[in-house]
Amino acid sequence: MTLPIIENCRGVAGMCSKTTVAPLDRIKILLQAHSTHYKHLGVFTGLRHIVRKESFLALYKGNGAQMVRIFPYAAIQFTSFEIYKKYLGAIIPSTLMIKHSDKFVAGAAAGVSAVFLTYPLDTIRARLAFQVAGEHRYTGIAHTAVTIFKSEGGIRALYRGFVPTLMGMVPYAGFSFYCFEMMKFMCMKYSPAYTCKKFEKNTGGLVLNIPAKLLCGGFAGAVAQSFSYPLDVTRRRMQLAMMNPETAKFGMGMVSTLSLIYRENGIVRGLYRGMSINYLRACPMVAVSFSTYELLKQSLSLDTGMKL
Repeated sequence: MTLPIIENCRGVAGMCSKTTVAPLDRIKILLQAHSTHYKHLGVFTGLRHIVRKESFLALYKGNGAQMVRIFPYAAIQFTSFEIYKKYLGAIIPSTLMIKHSDKFVAGAAAGVSAVFLTYPLDTIRARLAFQVAGEHRYTGIAHTAVTIFKSEGGIRALYRGFVPTLMGMVPYAGFSFYCFEMMKFMCMKYSPAYTCKKFEKNTGGLVLNIPAKLLCGGFAGAVAQSFSYPLDVTRRRMQLAMMNPETAKFGMGMVSTLSLIYRENGIVRGLYRGMSINYLRACPMVAVSFSTYELLKQSLSLDTGMKL
């Protein structure tokens, strides 16, 4: 019974974190793909525009598909991370120059496993979130999936943008888990009086307090997103390419899409378009995800093998 409970903790952690930043997720998608209605706006003016022109609930457009996706995604990611870390710790020599490199590799492998199994739902979510009031092409999750499958090339269409996602997932998942684990280690080693509290049922008798968890998770999210963001923009442009005839050119492949984004919009306005939003959403998202997971784990007094 222990493993299903652990997986539920991880799924709930992912759902909480994604719902927290859902409005920022939607405006990020609209800006990344240069929506004609929002490309001239900033983060907060864009959010106000959504509420004024559509509705408050429109801030959460596509979040239903996200919740369907994120529960298995988060459960697979956290569970596989623990499994990979357990076995890699015994395989990778401890004399490597990069200490705790097993956590980076385990995090990257966990991210790849999760994204492969749930990617079609991410494509569906992006399509639903990109729609604006009065211009809807899709009516729901099932309708979106069937329409893409029938009109855009079958299962390959649902996996459009998967290659840049895969390449971006390695640094993103790797650095997020690695940085969180290393920040947690440093907090416990150098400032336990300020960042930890006693919890006898866990390994070592100490766990991070809530502010420290949020700090470690936020730092991990910021570092990870900085490395992987251009590939995230590429993924979105490819996922949404077929929604308009004029943007179909972005669906031709990862390299051509990357170069096209760079030629048309440059680095700051193209490859890093919406990066400020990403810091606003990634830091609390990762912080809430890690914090919720560890709080649930502690409340259930579970020992998953992770050294706290």
